[in-house]
Amino acid sequence: MNRTRRLRKNENIRRLVRENRVTVDDLIYPIFIEEGNQIESEIESMPGINRYSLDTISKELDEVVALKIPAVLLFGIPASKDDEGSNTWDDNGIVQQAIRFIKKNYPGLYVISDICFCEYTNHGHCGVIHDNDVDNDATLINLAKQSLSHAKAGADMLAPSGMLDGAIITMREALDHAGYYDLPIMGYSVKFASAFYGPFRDAADSTPTFGDRRTYQMDPPNRDEAHREAFYDDQEGADILMVKPALSYLDIIRDLKDQFDKPIACYNVSGEYSMIKAASMQDWIDEKRVMMESLTSMKRAGADIIITYFAKDVAKLLNNE
Repeated sequence: MNRTRRLRKNENIRRLVRENRVTVDDLIYPIFIEEGNQIESEIESMPGINRYSLDTISKELDEVVALKIPAVLLFGIPASKDDEGSNTWDDNGIVQQAIRFIKKNYPGLYVISDICFCEYTNHGHCGVIHDNDVDNDATLINLAKQSLSHAKAGADMLAPSGMLDGAIITMREALDHAGYYDLPIMGYSVKFASAFYGPFRDAADSTPTFGDRRTYQMDPPNRDEAHREAFYDDQEGADILMVKPALSYLDIIRDLKDQFDKPIACYNVSGEYSMIKAASMQDWIDEKRVMMESLTSMKRAGADIIITYFAKDVAKLLNNE
């Protein structure tokens, strides 16, 4: 008889034969920075996650650094919006200010800047609107300007999240032409039009005022299309390929890991986070175990990098082991 239980008898042997582990080194922590003063407001639909202004953000960054989380992903909420999201390429925009602040005061922290428009437009869509839809090529012009502004501010990596055709090559050419040859791009290469984004839209004030994003984000049933999207980003010069969301798309993470010789990231999105938090608050689940089981499934599927709102919780748990 094969007795596979021999290697499960106690925690020590389980640790010795464990195939996949989530570590702090795998994690990127998203942070929401709002223009204004004395802002530290919890996002109701995302328990434990706050929006901060620059004069209050140090408390959060001190904890991130102390927990040895290697990187943060910045999202900005400006004081004013317009139909193009011009704050995104204003060198004094909220994210540009945040990048400079972090690089000056926390030089060891790796700063990734979200490159998109939905938080900055008065209509909540990811670019310039023509005929009630995002004009892809008109938006690319602004994407290049935004990329250069964030590069100039000192970002360590750029992450375009809008799912625009040609985004990576547009950014790469603009960055290279300006001398930012070594600035990497993490493509939101496979981003589905998911119902799991709801709490994020509360956090970033980015709910569309009309329609939805299904003309530019991917249709959830499509698997072959995911490969095509990742292939285009790979060919256009993305340094890291991402799948978003994570939990409902573990098969896509595995596909990309098998097919591409580049680091694969996944985004453990707001809805995935909030469901676990909400169920835990009702004492329906063991939050820590479900959190780690979920994140481990992403690692097992092939993710090298996990963007997650659980990053601090995970780091605290691992530090106490």
